[in-house]
Amino acid sequence: QVQLVESGGGFVQAGGSLRLSCAASGSIFSINTMGWYRQAPGKQREFVAHITSGGSTNYADSVKGRFTISRDNRKTTVYLQMISLKPDDTAVYYCYANAAYTYWGQGTQVTVSS
Repeated sequence: QVQLVESGGGFVQAGGSLRLSCAASGSIFSINTMGWYRQAPGKQREFVAHITSGGSTNYADSVKGRFTISRDNRKTTVYLQMISLKPDDTAVYYCYANAAYTYWGQGTQVTVSS
């Protein structure tokens, strides 16, 4: 079992920045990839970014150049640094971890005002 706890969401004006954190606990040795999805009101959940156990990263086109995913040396916490935020980035952001199963965090709200 893997438990994920997100933090760092909030309210920000367009052009502002936020950093999300996702702390993993439990069977962390089994995790290979961690990342973020988001879900805006009335829309499907969409991929944002991920980082593999080897450190490779991938981003959705909509966030490339503005969002950066990283992790700590122990590979137990993943961060999502978000800059130049837009109102379209408003969503609940969910951390996930791929192990034997895919585990999800509870989500953290990001609201960007115009």
